[in-house]
Amino acid sequence: MSTARRYDDDPGTGLGAGVAQTRLLGIPLQEFAEEHWSRKALLTRGASDFGDLFSTAAVDELLSRRGLRTPFLRLAKDGGTLPERSFTAPAGVGATIADQVDDTAVWRQFADGATIVLQALQRTWGPIGDFTRRLATELGHPVQANAYITPRQNRGFDDHYDVHDVFVLQIEGSKRWIIHEPVHPAPLRDQPWTDRRAEVAEAARREPIIDTVLQPGDCLYLPRGWLHAAEAQDQVSVHLTLGVHVWTRYAVAEQLMQDALARLRDDPDARQSLPLGVDGPDDVVAAVRTQLLAALDEADPRPAFRRARQGQGRPAPLGPLAQQAAIDSLDERSTIRLRAGLATALDGTRLHTRVGWLDLDEAELAAVRTLLDGQPRTASEVGLGLAQRLLRAGVALPTQP
Repeated sequence: MSTARRYDDDPGTGLGAGVAQTRLLGIPLQEFAEEHWSRKALLTRGASDFGDLFSTAAVDELLSRRGLRTPFLRLAKDGGTLPERSFTAPAGVGATIADQVDDTAVWRQFADGATIVLQALQRTWGPIGDFTRRLATELGHPVQANAYITPRQNRGFDDHYDVHDVFVLQIEGSKRWIIHEPVHPAPLRDQPWTDRRAEVAEAARREPIIDTVLQPGDCLYLPRGWLHAAEAQDQVSVHLTLGVHVWTRYAVAEQLMQDALARLRDDPDARQSLPLGVDGPDDVVAAVRTQLLAALDEADPRPAFRRARQGQGRPAPLGPLAQQAAIDSLDERSTIRLRAGLATALDGTRLHTRVGWLDLDEAELAAVRTLLDGQPRTASEVGLGLAQRLLRAGVALPTQP
């Protein structure tokens, strides 16, 4: 049996016409990849009607009826964030945890000019969760979603940059965006704008690259590091920010180095003590460099990359009761499909996913590969026993009747 590894992306990965092209960009994804991705901003007027993703009604639903807790909510005012105690409280009998959102307090802060920031909406609002999963699959990078609800004529945050790429989707109202080029291009996640406050403030006083008002349906792409500030106009503004937490060459280098150092830990020569009386490492640098380069030549970053990728996202929702009912009623006419967002990787006869790994028989590989395109298959096509195993493992879901 071959030991070659094959790493499979989720169904839909590629540069085809998915949600990125049809709902955000207005240009082919390949053109975006070549001309804009990680390089320069892109403003798309009338990209899509985003009302199916989010709305003011969704904001009120989340704040008043869902029992949100921090950190799913922040409030910002005058360039900073407000203390959590100013908008959280216990929620009565049976819900006495103190960090729950207090809708009355949120309303008072909002009426006084605070911006409401609903964080990680991919976890709390279904349509956004479905959309971000598809977008992450197409881009090959993890995606999160925040909503910013800003009172008229107010600004939540001062000029700053993000350490992730963003797509800004204007939902309701309008907002003026002022954009400047980076002071620190392509920042890493541990290089926030607060480390460069003076440079950011100075750059913000220069002529902007973009000064525009986003209307509902507009989409703005900003690579990480681009400076921006936004202010609501004559109405309450609601916009979504889709944050793309990009993988970088530096991250791959880290994974290579970690693998190489792990190999050196198992090398008795690398663990040897330096000579007595040594003033520094000069006498052994050449030998250590040779050992390290040899370990780097053997290092394989793919397993670490796969584990990191699997940990950065979540698969499509699984209803425990519906799943059990599907298993109980499974017959050869039942249809199943691969669970979306699994970040699948087939390594020999082992299928790695975000919900764990599953060992397969050689005879089962062909059937599993047919599921990797995301299309429904009957249990008779897959094999009744395998279909049941995939459902029990949470790798497959029943299709809707």
